Amino acid sequence: GSGLLKKKTLVPGQGVDTRPRKGQDVTVRLKATLEDGSVVEENPALTFTLGDCDVLQALDLCVQLLEMGETALIMSDAKYCYGAQGRSPDVPPNAALTLEVELLGARDAPDLELLSGKEKIELANRKRERGNFFYQQADYVLAINSYDIALKVIGSSSKVDFSPDEEAELLDVKVKCLNNLAASQLKLDHYEAALKSCNLVLEHQPGNIKALFRKGKVLAQQGEYREAIPILKAALKLEPSNKTIHAELSKLVKKHADQKNVETEMYRKMLGNPRAAGTPGKCKDKLPWSIPWKWLFGATAIALGGVALSVVIAARN
Repeated sequence: GSGLLKKKTLVPGQGVDTRPRKGQDVTVRLKATLEDGSVVEENPALTFTLGDCDVLQALDLCVQLLEMGETALIMSDAKYCYGAQGRSPDVPPNAALTLEVELLGARDAPDLELLSGKEKIELANRKRERGNFFYQQADYVLAINSYDIALKVIGSSSKVDFSPDEEAELLDVKVKCLNNLAASQLKLDHYEAALKSCNLVLEHQPGNIKALFRKGKVLAQQGEYREAIPILKAALKLEPSNKTIHAELSKLVKKHADQKNVETEMYRKMLGNPRAAGTPGKCKDKLPWSIPWKWLFGATAIALGGVALSVVIAARN
């Protein structure tokens, strides 16, 4: 409806019933050109999982509308292609693309439980790298989607035995995905989700500097300076030359000091003593009938003791 994404059928397909479904692996012939006719991509058999955002959004959205054997022309705004970043060196920033696409085939995606260790690692890494692409494009929602898919692949049950090296590599990919997921969630101010992602990393690797740093940042954003400071100190201890951690820690220490000053002033006002810091407190205009609080406290205690004793005596009688 916005006119930013248009599809024109060049060669009709085999009917609406032959359209592929989300989650299937589809194969297409692709030719992508700029407005001046320059070809920037050509692939006779590009295969990807439909709906996983593994490719340009323009392609992922429109292939769902193609019939088997159909050839279509897709005219897309930069928003659904490479956006404001472009793709060095052949796609300029904010460049619209024209895609000529033919749907060649569609099949159900492989069963994750039957993937070998190598296949699972390759698939998870492809999803993670796609997430990295979206992160660089500042599209953090799609980045989170790709990292979540990668983690789903890694966490899926398996009917195949993996070698210790494959297990270690899968864990490494998982930690990278969780760290990148936390970074994306932090960009969207999803603090609780980011904190959870950081904690999952630290369960596997307690000394992971990125996770410690991001956890400290999340806590700082929530105003939890007292908790954030020791975490950033732990990260700095692991990497003393890290200027970014130095800067963040210095900023938090100052904010924490300011926060304590504000709290001190607030408590002073709550206790009915709003004097400026450093000014000695003097009780002026003291009423002649005022009773010292210590004397009052003692008298109250004696009275309560007498009542209690009376109750005990009454109970015995």
